[in-house]
Amino acid sequence: MSVISIEITATQGSAPRDAGTVMCVTAHGSEGTIGGGALEHRAIATARRMLVEAQTCFEETLPLGPGLGQCCGGAVSLRYSRGRKPADAVGAKRIDPALVRGHGGDLWLWGAGHVGRAVVRSLAPTQAFDITWIDSAADRFPQDVPHAVATIPTADMPRLAAHAPRAAHHLIFTYSHDIDLALCAALLKRGFASCGLIGSATKWARFQKRLRGMRLDPQRVTCPIGDPAEGKHPDEIAHSTATALLRMTRNVADSALQKQVALG
Repeated sequence: MSVISIEITATQGSAPRDAGTVMCVTAHGSEGTIGGGALEHRAIATARRMLVEAQTCFEETLPLGPGLGQCCGGAVSLRYSRGRKPADAVGAKRIDPALVRGHGGDLWLWGAGHVGRAVVRSLAPTQAFDITWIDSAADRFPQDVPHAVATIPTADMPRLAAHAPRAAHHLIFTYSHDIDLALCAALLKRGFASCGLIGSATKWARFQKRLRGMRLDPQRVTCPIGDPAEGKHPDEIAHSTATALLRMTRNVADSALQKQVALG
Protein backbone atom coordinates (compact mmCIF):
# COMPACT_ATOMS: atom_id res chain seq x y z
CA MET A 1 0.00 0.00 0.00
CA SER A 2 1.33 3.45 -0.94
CA VAL A 3 1.92 5.73 2.05
CA ILE A 4 2.96 9.35 2.48
CA SER A 5 4.58 10.25 5.80
CA ILE A 6 4.09 13.82 7.02
CA GLU A 7 6.63 15.08 9.55
CA ILE A 8 6.68 18.38 11.40
CA THR A 9 10.25 19.55 10.88
CA ALA A 10 10.00 22.92 12.66
CA THR A 11 7.51 25.19 14.41
CA GLN A 12 7.35 28.91 15.07
CA GLY A 13 5.23 30.47 17.80
CA SER A 14 2.08 28.62 18.88
CA ALA A 15 1.65 25.24 17.17
CA PRO A 16 -0.59 22.26 17.96
CA ARG A 17 2.25 19.68 17.87
CA ASP A 18 6.02 19.77 18.20
CA ALA A 19 8.80 19.17 15.68
CA GLY A 20 9.37 15.46 15.10
CA THR A 21 5.67 14.58 15.14
CA VAL A 22 4.76 12.20 12.30
CA MET A 23 1.51 11.01 10.73
CA CYS A 24 1.00 8.62 7.82
CA VAL A 25 -1.58 8.99 5.05
CA THR A 26 -2.93 6.44 2.57
CA ALA A 27 -5.56 6.84 -0.13
CA HIS A 28 -8.34 5.89 2.29
CA GLY A 29 -7.05 6.47 5.81
CA SER A 30 -4.48 7.97 8.14
CA GLU A 31 -2.54 7.14 11.29
CA GLY A 32 -1.32 9.60 13.90
CA THR A 33 -1.96 13.33 13.95
CA ILE A 34 -0.02 16.55 13.38
CA GLY A 35 -2.60 18.56 15.33
CA GLY A 36 -5.95 18.11 13.63
CA GLY A 37 -8.13 20.92 12.31
CA ALA A 38 -7.61 22.80 9.07
CA LEU A 39 -3.83 22.27 9.17
CA GLU A 40 -4.16 18.50 9.16
CA HIS A 41 -7.04 18.55 6.65
CA ARG A 42 -4.88 20.47 4.18
CA ALA A 43 -1.83 18.28 4.81
CA ILE A 44 -3.83 15.10 4.19
CA ALA A 45 -5.17 16.55 0.93
CA THR A 46 -1.60 17.38 -0.15
CA ALA A 47 -0.40 13.87 0.73
CA ARG A 48 -3.20 12.23 -1.25
CA ARG A 49 -2.47 14.44 -4.23
CA MET A 50 1.14 13.24 -4.03
CA LEU A 51 -0.08 9.64 -4.06
CA VAL A 52 -2.06 10.27 -7.23
CA GLU A 53 0.76 12.16 -8.95
CA ALA A 54 3.46 9.71 -7.80
CA GLN A 55 5.40 12.56 -6.18
CA THR A 56 8.08 11.36 -3.75
CA CYS A 57 8.98 14.39 -1.62
CA PHE A 58 7.66 17.85 -0.84
CA GLU A 59 8.22 20.49 1.85
CA GLU A 60 6.18 23.52 2.85
CA THR A 61 5.69 25.97 5.71
CA LEU A 62 2.13 26.86 6.63
CA PRO A 63 1.24 29.96 8.69
CA LEU A 64 -1.47 29.17 11.25
CA GLY A 65 -3.46 32.25 10.31
CA PRO A 66 -6.55 33.35 8.37
CA GLY A 67 -5.56 31.28 5.34
CA LEU A 68 -6.33 28.16 7.39
CA GLY A 69 -9.17 29.77 9.31
CA GLN A 70 -6.99 29.83 12.43
CA CYS A 71 -5.58 32.46 14.75
CA CYS A 72 -2.80 30.64 16.60
CA GLY A 73 -0.26 33.04 15.16
CA GLY A 74 2.45 30.45 14.62
CA ALA A 75 3.72 28.44 11.66
CA VAL A 76 4.46 24.78 10.97
CA SER A 77 7.01 23.38 8.53
CA LEU A 78 6.10 20.01 7.02
CA ARG A 79 8.05 17.40 5.08
CA TYR A 80 6.09 14.92 2.97
CA SER A 81 7.90 11.75 1.91
CA ARG A 82 6.81 8.52 0.27
CA GLY A 83 7.08 5.53 2.60
CA ARG A 84 6.00 4.79 6.14
CA LYS A 85 7.62 6.30 9.21
CA PRO A 86 6.54 5.37 12.75
CA ALA A 87 3.57 7.59 13.64
CA ASP A 88 3.59 8.81 17.22
CA ALA A 89 1.34 6.81 19.52
CA VAL A 90 0.67 7.20 23.22
CA GLY A 91 -2.53 5.28 23.91
CA ALA A 92 -5.37 6.09 26.26
CA LYS A 93 -4.23 6.68 29.83
CA ARG A 94 -6.23 5.15 32.65
CA ILE A 95 -8.26 7.51 34.81
CA ASP A 96 -7.63 7.22 38.56
CA PRO A 97 -10.77 5.48 39.95
CA ALA A 98 -10.49 7.56 43.14
CA LEU A 99 -11.48 10.63 41.10
CA VAL A 100 -14.85 9.13 40.17
CA ARG A 101 -17.28 9.96 42.95
CA GLY A 102 -20.98 9.81 42.15
CA HIS A 103 -22.37 11.16 38.91
CA GLY A 104 -21.03 14.38 37.39
CA GLY A 105 -24.12 15.19 35.31
CA ASP A 106 -24.27 16.03 31.62
CA LEU A 107 -21.10 16.44 29.56
CA TRP A 108 -21.37 17.81 26.03
CA LEU A 109 -18.37 17.31 23.76
CA TRP A 110 -18.11 19.54 20.71
CA GLY A 111 -15.96 17.98 18.00
CA ALA A 112 -15.17 14.39 17.00
CA GLY A 113 -11.56 14.89 15.95
CA HIS A 114 -8.51 13.33 17.59
CA VAL A 115 -8.92 15.06 20.98
CA GLY A 116 -12.68 14.50 21.11
CA ARG A 117 -12.20 10.80 20.44
CA ALA A 118 -9.47 10.59 23.06
CA VAL A 119 -11.70 12.26 25.67
CA VAL A 120 -14.46 9.74 24.95
CA ARG A 121 -11.97 6.88 25.31
CA SER A 122 -10.88 8.30 28.67
CA LEU A 123 -14.23 9.23 30.19
CA ALA A 124 -16.84 6.85 28.76
CA PRO A 125 -15.56 3.82 30.74
CA THR A 126 -15.82 5.75 34.03
CA GLN A 127 -19.59 6.31 33.58
CA ALA A 128 -19.04 9.55 35.49
CA PHE A 129 -21.07 11.64 33.02
CA ASP A 130 -23.96 11.37 30.60
CA ILE A 131 -22.00 12.16 27.45
CA THR A 132 -23.49 13.88 24.40
CA TRP A 133 -21.09 14.12 21.47
CA ILE A 134 -21.72 16.66 18.70
CA ASP A 135 -20.14 17.31 15.31
CA SER A 136 -21.16 18.68 11.92
CA ALA A 137 -21.88 15.37 10.16
CA ALA A 138 -22.48 11.70 10.97
CA ASP A 139 -19.31 10.58 9.18
CA ARG A 140 -17.22 12.69 11.55
CA PHE A 141 -17.78 10.13 14.33
CA PRO A 142 -15.85 6.85 14.62
CA GLN A 143 -17.67 3.58 14.00
CA ASP A 144 -17.04 2.29 17.52
CA VAL A 145 -18.83 4.95 19.61
CA PRO A 146 -19.61 3.50 23.08
CA HIS A 147 -23.29 2.60 23.49
CA ALA A 148 -23.72 4.96 26.44
CA VAL A 149 -22.56 7.98 24.40
CA ALA A 150 -25.24 9.88 22.48
CA THR A 151 -24.09 11.37 19.16
CA ILE A 152 -25.73 14.33 17.44
CA PRO A 153 -24.71 15.29 13.90
CA THR A 154 -25.81 18.85 13.12
CA ALA A 155 -24.83 21.40 10.50
CA ASP A 156 -25.36 24.22 13.03
CA MET A 157 -23.59 23.42 16.29
CA PRO A 158 -23.95 26.92 17.82
CA ARG A 159 -27.72 26.77 17.32
CA LEU A 160 -27.85 23.46 19.19
CA ALA A 161 -25.69 24.94 21.97
CA ALA A 162 -28.42 27.49 22.64
CA HIS A 163 -30.63 24.59 23.80
CA ALA A 164 -28.09 22.67 25.90
CA PRO A 165 -28.89 21.90 29.56
CA ARG A 166 -27.88 24.89 31.68
CA ALA A 167 -26.19 22.61 34.24
CA ALA A 168 -24.09 20.75 31.66
CA HIS A 169 -20.31 20.69 31.37
CA HIS A 170 -18.88 21.48 27.93
CA LEU A 171 -15.57 20.79 26.19
CA ILE A 172 -14.97 22.47 22.82
CA PHE A 173 -12.46 21.15 20.27
CA THR A 174 -13.97 21.43 16.80
CA TYR A 175 -12.04 21.64 13.53
CA SER A 176 -12.92 25.34 13.08
CA HIS A 177 -11.90 28.40 15.09
CA ASP A 178 -15.02 30.18 13.83
CA ILE A 179 -17.23 27.39 15.17
CA ASP A 180 -15.29 27.36 18.45
CA LEU A 181 -15.92 31.09 18.90
CA ALA A 182 -19.61 30.80 18.01
CA LEU A 183 -20.00 27.94 20.50
CA CYS A 184 -18.34 29.96 23.27
CA ALA A 185 -20.72 32.84 22.60
CA ALA A 186 -23.82 30.62 22.46
CA LEU A 187 -22.91 28.79 25.66
CA LEU A 188 -22.06 31.97 27.56
CA LYS A 189 -25.52 33.26 26.68
CA ARG A 190 -27.12 29.93 27.61
CA GLY A 191 -25.28 29.19 30.86
CA PHE A 192 -23.36 26.08 31.97
CA ALA A 193 -21.71 24.32 34.88
CA SER A 194 -18.30 24.57 33.22
CA CYS A 195 -16.86 25.16 29.76
CA GLY A 196 -13.39 24.33 28.45
CA LEU A 197 -11.88 25.27 25.09
CA ILE A 198 -8.81 23.85 23.38
CA GLY A 199 -6.46 26.50 22.03
CA SER A 200 -3.27 28.47 22.23
CA ALA A 201 -2.68 31.66 24.21
CA THR A 202 -2.91 33.66 20.98
CA LYS A 203 -6.22 32.07 20.00
CA TRP A 204 -7.67 32.69 23.45
CA ALA A 205 -6.51 36.32 23.56
CA ARG A 206 -8.33 37.00 20.28
CA PHE A 207 -11.41 35.09 21.43
CA GLN A 208 -11.56 37.10 24.66
CA LYS A 209 -11.51 40.36 22.72
CA ARG A 210 -14.27 39.16 20.40
CA LEU A 211 -16.42 37.85 23.26
CA ARG A 212 -16.07 41.06 25.25
CA GLY A 213 -17.17 42.90 22.11
CA MET A 214 -20.36 40.84 22.32
CA ARG A 215 -20.78 41.94 25.96
CA LEU A 216 -20.01 38.44 27.22
CA ASP A 217 -17.69 37.41 30.07
CA PRO A 218 -14.91 35.16 28.69
CA GLN A 219 -13.51 34.51 32.17
CA ARG A 220 -16.20 31.86 32.61
CA VAL A 221 -14.51 29.76 29.91
CA THR A 222 -11.35 27.77 30.69
CA CYS A 223 -8.73 28.01 27.94
CA PRO A 224 -6.47 26.27 27.26
CA ILE A 225 -7.56 22.86 28.52
CA GLY A 226 -5.18 20.11 29.48
CA ASP A 227 -1.86 20.20 31.29
CA PRO A 228 1.03 21.27 29.01
CA ALA A 229 3.38 19.26 31.20
CA GLU A 230 1.64 16.04 30.08
CA GLY A 231 2.24 16.78 26.40
CA LYS A 232 0.39 17.74 23.22
CA HIS A 233 -0.63 14.27 22.01
CA PRO A 234 -4.45 13.94 21.92
CA ASP A 235 -4.38 11.13 24.51
CA GLU A 236 -2.25 13.28 26.82
CA ILE A 237 -4.54 16.30 26.40
CA ALA A 238 -7.58 14.08 26.98
CA HIS A 239 -6.18 12.48 30.13
CA SER A 240 -5.22 15.75 31.80
CA THR A 241 -8.50 17.40 30.75
CA ALA A 242 -10.62 14.49 32.00
CA THR A 243 -8.68 14.40 35.27
CA ALA A 244 -9.19 18.14 35.84
CA LEU A 245 -12.92 17.85 35.11
CA LEU A 246 -13.36 14.91 37.48
CA ARG A 247 -11.46 16.72 40.23
CA MET A 248 -13.66 19.78 39.78
CA THR A 249 -16.92 17.82 39.94
CA ARG A 250 -15.63 15.84 42.94
CA ASN A 251 -14.76 19.06 44.78
CA VAL A 252 -18.19 20.51 44.02
CA ALA A 253 -19.85 17.34 45.34
CA ASP A 254 -17.68 17.36 48.48
CA SER A 255 -18.52 21.02 49.12
CA ALA A 256 -22.24 20.37 48.75
CA LEU A 257 -22.00 17.43 51.16
CA GLN A 258 -20.14 19.53 53.73
CA LYS A 259 -22.85 22.18 53.57
CA GLN A 260 -25.54 19.55 54.12
CA VAL A 261 -23.67 18.19 57.14
CA ALA A 262 -23.20 21.70 58.55
CA LEU A 263 -26.92 22.40 58.21
CA GLY A 264 -27.63 19.21 60.11
